[in-house]
Parts: sequence; structure tokens; C-alpha cells
Amino acid sequence: MTADDSTDVIEQLSTQLYEIGYVKESYIAAIKKREMEYPTGLPSKSPAVAIPHADFNLVNKTTVAVGTLEKPVEFHDMENIKKTIPVQIVIMLAIGEPHGQVEMLQRVVGIIQDEKLRNDILNANTSEELLNLIEPSLLGILN
Repeated sequence: MTADDSTDVIEQLSTQLYEIGYVKESYIAAIKKREMEYPTGLPSKSPAVAIPHADFNLVNKTTVAVGTLEKPVEFHDMENIKKTIPVQIVIMLAIGEPHGQVEMLQRVVGIIQDEKLRNDILNANTSEELLNLIEPSLLGILN
């Protein structure tokens, strides 16, 4: 995907989730607001990852939206809000259970820590190829 900035990425992905009924309309504004207050850019080697998410009560169906960016966009660093990170993979979490976020974050961390997998995700040519790469790490959470 292409995007002008982190807000654009978040808006595109959250709007897609809303259009297919996975999140409430208010999720779109909530996730953008949360990103400004609690950034989700993860410091790592390239390709870097961001994991935006919002409250479980705005989610109709648990899912994950993954966006790979043609050109990196700057997300603020979750450890130091004054720094930015050039992100190329965005894993948007839409978790409908209050305790599901912790388990999902643990599984996403497994993806983030695997440099080869991150590169494979970035280089996936189709949605199906991308799904085949991330599904084993997330299986059980989304079913």
C-alpha cells in the first residue's frame, strides 16, 4: 500500500475493517487518537513494524489487518515518543475480548522478532501469500 504518513495508514486499514463490519465506525477515530497518545512504532531493524490498536469494545469481530508499505512512513517510537521509526509493516490489531490483546501481542512479537519473516511479509506479492506467512503465528487467536 501507499500512504502519506502514519495517520493515513491507520485510516486506510481501520476504514477497511469498518467497511467489512469487523469494527464499529468509532474505532477509526479511536485508533488514530490512541496512536497520538501511545505510539506503536517498534524499534527494530528494517523492515520496522507498528502495531496500532484500540479498545476491545469497539471491535465486532477479532481480526488483524496487515499493511505493507511501498515506501516507509514515520511512526513515533513506542519507547521514546520524540523519536520516529521508518515503518514498512503495519499490523493493526482488532481484538474483541478484553484479555485477548495480551496473547495476540505475544504472537505478534514472534513475527516482529523474526527478521526473515518480516522481510518475507514485506516482499509478499499477494494477500494469499501474506496470509500464509502470518497465519501460523496467529492461528488459534482468529478462529
